[in-house]
Amino acid sequence: MTTTTPTIPSATLTISDLAQRTGVPQATLRSWESRYGFPRPVRLAGGHRRYAEQDVAAVEEVLRHRRSGLSLEAAVRRIASAATPETMSLFAELRRRHPDLKPQLLTKKALVALSHAIEDESCARAERPLLFGGFQRGRFLRESYARWVELARTARTAVVFAHFSDPVPPKPRLPVEVAIPPDSPLKREWLVVCDAPDHPACMVAFERPGQDDARDSERRFEALWTVDPRVVRDAARICAGFADVYRPGWRTAEWKELDEEPPAASSDLRRATDLLNRTLAYLDLSR
Repeated sequence: MTTTTPTIPSATLTISDLAQRTGVPQATLRSWESRYGFPRPVRLAGGHRRYAEQDVAAVEEVLRHRRSGLSLEAAVRRIASAATPETMSLFAELRRRHPDLKPQLLTKKALVALSHAIEDESCARAERPLLFGGFQRGRFLRESYARWVELARTARTAVVFAHFSDPVPPKPRLPVEVAIPPDSPLKREWLVVCDAPDHPACMVAFERPGQDDARDSERRFEALWTVDPRVVRDAARICAGFADVYRPGWRTAEWKELDEEPPAASSDLRRATDLLNRTLAYLDLSR
């Protein structure tokens, strides 16, 4: 299997740069972000905003819709729903938007444990969650299919990505199957996203290249995971955008919560996450 690390689009523009390029005052850009979650900057460690070239284009598109008569809210929602990350990689896009997330090198055994923990603790216990799962290959999905059928029964919607040629038609209480093409970065990624107010969690792992001779259970991945509600919401928005591209018309309802901004993670939650990250690293190294 030959792979390359996903490209992470650069975000180097300050809010002053964005204001100058688009003609929208900085105060207005901050107001849009506060009210609509748009434009969504990368946050540096000190809290400073950084934007990419695609954010310039998105703001200019909102202005064009406003001139044509759309309300600001409608214009922002139209752009946000149509936008899909250029990388088509959840791993790369989360690292771009949240540079404080640090990847860990984990084996498949550790990822199976982490995935099942998220599915058991978050996906199964959350109230009407929005779920996304990424399985790389169709056979990996089939191995976990019964588990995801159970999760889909209590979810608002469950969506699964895999490279296969025979996705089944959408049916109530079953996962929505989204076929990804062989050249999609998602074919190299393993993901679980549970977007819910009471039990948010997400994990995404990128398979490292050069492992053609490795045993399946010993394959190594660069992994990101978090229970930060804002990062999880971003992951759900990104995955929904991927599904829009690969299976247009899959949505059966409008999810207004994806336009909303959940509360930030507390300092206690961040400390607990850091501790578990350290524990996972030690456990995996001891194998």
